[in-house]
Amino acid sequence: MKASDLFVRALEQEGVEYIFAIPGEENLDMLESLRGSAIKLVVTRHEQGAGFMAATYGRLTGKSGVCMSTLGPGATNLVTAAAYAQLGGMPMVMITGQKPIKSSKQGQFQIIDIVDMMRPLTKFTKTIVGGDYVPAHVREAFRQSEEERPGATHLEFPEDIAREHSTMPVLEPSYTRRPIAEDKALRKAAEAIVASRKPLLLVGAGANRKLTSTMLRKFVDKLGVPVVTTQMGKGVIDESGPHFIGNTALSDGDFVHRAIEQADLIINVGHDVVEKPPFFMRPGGPEVVHINFSSAQVDPVYFPQIEVVGDIANSLWRLDQLLEPQDHWSFTDAHRIRSALQKHIQEGSSTTTFPIRPQRLVKDIRDVMPEKGVIALDNGMFKIWFARNYPALAPNTVLLDNALATMGAGLPSAMAAKLVCPDRRVMAICGDGGFMMNSQEVETAVRLNLDLIVLILRDNAYGMIKWKQAMMEFEDFGLDLGNPDFVEYAESYGAHGHRVEKTDELKPIIEKCCKAGGVHLIDVPVDYSHNDRILNHEIRELSSKL
Repeated sequence: MKASDLFVRALEQEGVEYIFAIPGEENLDMLESLRGSAIKLVVTRHEQGAGFMAATYGRLTGKSGVCMSTLGPGATNLVTAAAYAQLGGMPMVMITGQKPIKSSKQGQFQIIDIVDMMRPLTKFTKTIVGGDYVPAHVREAFRQSEEERPGATHLEFPEDIAREHSTMPVLEPSYTRRPIAEDKALRKAAEAIVASRKPLLLVGAGANRKLTSTMLRKFVDKLGVPVVTTQMGKGVIDESGPHFIGNTALSDGDFVHRAIEQADLIINVGHDVVEKPPFFMRPGGPEVVHINFSSAQVDPVYFPQIEVVGDIANSLWRLDQLLEPQDHWSFTDAHRIRSALQKHIQEGSSTTTFPIRPQRLVKDIRDVMPEKGVIALDNGMFKIWFARNYPALAPNTVLLDNALATMGAGLPSAMAAKLVCPDRRVMAICGDGGFMMNSQEVETAVRLNLDLIVLILRDNAYGMIKWKQAMMEFEDFGLDLGNPDFVEYAESYGAHGHRVEKTDELKPIIEKCCKAGGVHLIDVPVDYSHNDRILNHEIRELSSKL
């Protein structure tokens, strides 16, 4: 069997559904082998888009998303997506082509050391040097990509190796169970929780995987412990429920940080060091119980006293059996803080001024999105507002990146979400800066016949950096930009374009787009002029009184 056919057979054995790709000359044997496969080839307009789609597929399914590029510039264009998957804990396998390695074809034309380039960005990277190595290397790439902590892996497949013949069989994925926590660690954690007066549960990125949500919700419902989430922990707990306090969208000084400060024990579930710290540990501060798939990575602001290391869902299930609500627990302060935070969010959500303010925008989007509807956020100022003000009701319904925090991922991530969840309402929410970084993928979305809404929040600037600039008391300089007419831009790709001209028009336009089907771009002018006052001053002043 030709090695490229063997490679595709190995991908089929791994259960691969899609390959997101921009093929090149060095991938033509793979392309021919894919032609007879049930695996769907999704050709994108930029390798970065292919990588973001593969990573998001991995995030939503727990199975490795697969992307493919040619050598040289095709491979270098995957670097940002590799970092996106690696830091975000998303399983992804990258395949890149290469010139022949057993003979010279064109000297050093387009040749760089792709494996060495990928090494710091992946869990595993390898050149396949013979057809017989294909099954083992493919199996290893998928194994490492999917095991905790998930991330990116890479295989380089030279064109002369792709044409070799091999009699090796493909390898079946092995059946594995994740290790579970030690009984002594669980008992020690339970003792600390029982002895505490004001325990608080903090949910991070690592909890947004596997069966964690089910176990965590049972744990919270039984014990009544108040819950705070990080940005990437959104949705693990139903954020409309009575035990949810808030999200650590800001680094400090928000209402939710007062609840953290007043706790005497923090049960930290799924903490991931790639996220901005949701709180800063200090000697003499609250005790911290670390519950995660892996041990804590000690940092000057994170040094937990108790660690429960193993499958998170299993740890929560066993802890639940060891614990009962305690009469001496007091959640009065936490719930008072929750009420104050909800009041502040609601006060800013009814404004009708135009351009639309982010608080009103978030409320309107929440109103039109079903419980399991998915919003995919690009990186920008709006991400903070959505993390803070948008109640996520189910796991992985708010796709945001607070790990690499790259711009340009919102649209491709939404496209992958729609492929994985075709029956759900899916919306990409992008700033004008981030959207234009991968806006060409609108054509891909149209070609795939996706039903997709893309909100473009237009402030004609790099808004988040403007906010930081104001925070540092610098003059407004160097961050303004121009934009195309987004309505005409959408139509040039065969999509539908809409322009919001009054704040009250946003919800009716979205509903109209959902009923019509197809790809819709909505140009939404947004007013960020109050960011500095609200986020840097008002919230701190109000929360300091609690």
